[in-house]
Amino acid sequence: MKEPIRVIVITGMSGAGKTVAMQALEDFGFFCVDNLPPALIPKFVELVGQASGQVRRVALACDLRGGELFQPFTDTVRQLRANPDVRLTVLFLDADDATLVRRFKETRRRHPFVDGARLLDGIQAERTALEQVRREADQVMDTTHWKPAQLKREMARLFADPRGGLPVHIISFGFKYGIPIDADLVFDVRFLPNPHYVESLRPYTGEDAPVYEYVMEQPATQEFLSRLEDMVDFLIPQFTKEGKSHLVIGIGCTGGKHRSVAISRHLYEHIRNRTDAHLTHRDCGREG
Repeated sequence: MKEPIRVIVITGMSGAGKTVAMQALEDFGFFCVDNLPPALIPKFVELVGQASGQVRRVALACDLRGGELFQPFTDTVRQLRANPDVRLTVLFLDADDATLVRRFKETRRRHPFVDGARLLDGIQAERTALEQVRREADQVMDTTHWKPAQLKREMARLFADPRGGLPVHIISFGFKYGIPIDADLVFDVRFLPNPHYVESLRPYTGEDAPVYEYVMEQPATQEFLSRLEDMVDFLIPQFTKEGKSHLVIGIGCTGGKHRSVAISRHLYEHIRNRTDAHLTHRDCGREG
């Protein structure tokens, strides 16, 4: 039996943060559709249900930009609530008038309700038109005092899959081939004894037992790993809390074949059961 389709419908005041909220949900693995007319939502959900099952979490943004097409919103929400195959959350984003005026002036965007009228008049007209929609919401977020990162953190708290964790990609590399351009953190392990200068170890890589054990048995390795593990264990929850969507950790040695590979493998094993971890040896096969 399939689990219900997770459907998040985001609506609310223009300028209150719907774009940021949708971007956050996309980062969390939701299939996102912006400005879908409410009357089409049940059909869209039906199509998702008939698919192979790869898409089970969707987020839809609906607002008054749709004009007359937005009118069936309340009836659509009630129809979805009555569907046992759908787990629905309606999120209404709001902010006070002064904040919305400031945001529109900063971005120089045109408010959808302003047609020759004052910006403030358009905001107040939109607020009146959305009163019933706000009453239908399961969750109302007031973003008046929030920066985008704060809104993203709140979205993570409510909707991120706790089983997934922050995606962390560990990349071993060789400095002589360049630092990975997408690395957020880079650790240089060229201070460790180099297996390249041990003739019997040179043909192997850090994934092979002889090299891995050689690197791991070094006293400097053990002290470094103790400090590295503590740092990564501290940073991952902090980055998650801040709303970071992914983290790339680069571990570099001279050629990216021995020391960096062994250290990256060890770090991957350290975090793989607690977060969404991935391991890549970028330069491991370049030599020989």
